[in-house]
Amino acid sequence: MKKTGTLLPLLFAASTYAHGILSKMTINGQSYMGNGLSGNGGTTIDSVIRQVSAQDPVKGASNTALSCGTNSQPAKLIATANPGDELGFNWKGAGGGNWPHNTGPMLTYLASCGSTTCDKFDAQSAKWFKIDQVGQVSPGSTTWAQQSVMTGSLAMVKLPSNLAPGNYLVRHEIISLQLAVSPGGAEFYPACSQLKVGGSGTGAPTQSELVSFPGAYSDTDPGIYDPNVYNSGSPYTFPGPPVAAFVGNGGGSTSGGTTTSGNGTTTSTTTGSAPAHSTATKSKTCKLRQTKSASSSVSSSTGAGYATDLYPRHFSRIMRKVVARRSI
Repeated sequence: MKKTGTLLPLLFAASTYAHGILSKMTINGQSYMGNGLSGNGGTTIDSVIRQVSAQDPVKGASNTALSCGTNSQPAKLIATANPGDELGFNWKGAGGGNWPHNTGPMLTYLASCGSTTCDKFDAQSAKWFKIDQVGQVSPGSTTWAQQSVMTGSLAMVKLPSNLAPGNYLVRHEIISLQLAVSPGGAEFYPACSQLKVGGSGTGAPTQSELVSFPGAYSDTDPGIYDPNVYNSGSPYTFPGPPVAAFVGNGGGSTSGGTTTSGNGTTTSTTTGSAPAHSTATKSKTCKLRQTKSASSSVSSSTGAGYATDLYPRHFSRIMRKVVARRSI
């Protein structure tokens, strides 16, 4: 007999306290710190990460905040990078504790800012193409690559090795599926950072590979509405477009989990070319704290600019175990 009547209040309560934001981005191990929530009256720093006003998830696939987060504002700095550079994304609970979720995919998109530097670019007009996606650690597993972020590691993604030079927004997104057993239950956590990519690459997406946010997803898409998310043996279908075909094996995730190549087939994790030095610029180069690059496929975080753990990670584990027993 199903006990759904008692599950929903528990799931809602756990979800309420289990949210967060992108705290830090790294390029080849160099850290670019983000800010806390805007509107809180705290001290802010110049950053390459666009600041948001809420640690709560974006709800609904038609929500305008799906582009870069709730009330996202352009950042003041732009990080320089090169094709093949390794990006790291450090997600934290809004109070500074570890990321509280462990179920759902992580997806990475780029959008060209054109001739406009990305600190002046409106993300609502962006046309995005996917460069990476990771989900279950193996098809049908109930363990996800997101689990490593929950334990404090960085989500690692390589820029395509043949990416054309230019101004780009990079959009890293976590989709938490703990409530996705019902339509509209998925929780979206998008975050955008500003890049200027050098080099002499020629890789670019086709028009058919470009999408808008909102617009790329619907609330009933497989992978967003997933009634089998807690069922062992149920493979996961990634939402949105396939990884752009030009990416091939020249980009992708280094943080584990299954990923998909440009033709939509499931492949092993891909790697890119050797990294190069990167900096952030405003009117001049900004010197930022260095961290040690990880030599393994999962990189451990070395700090996030927060100190207090207000959103304990055990909430998500409780939800996973409770929902898994929902048919008992």
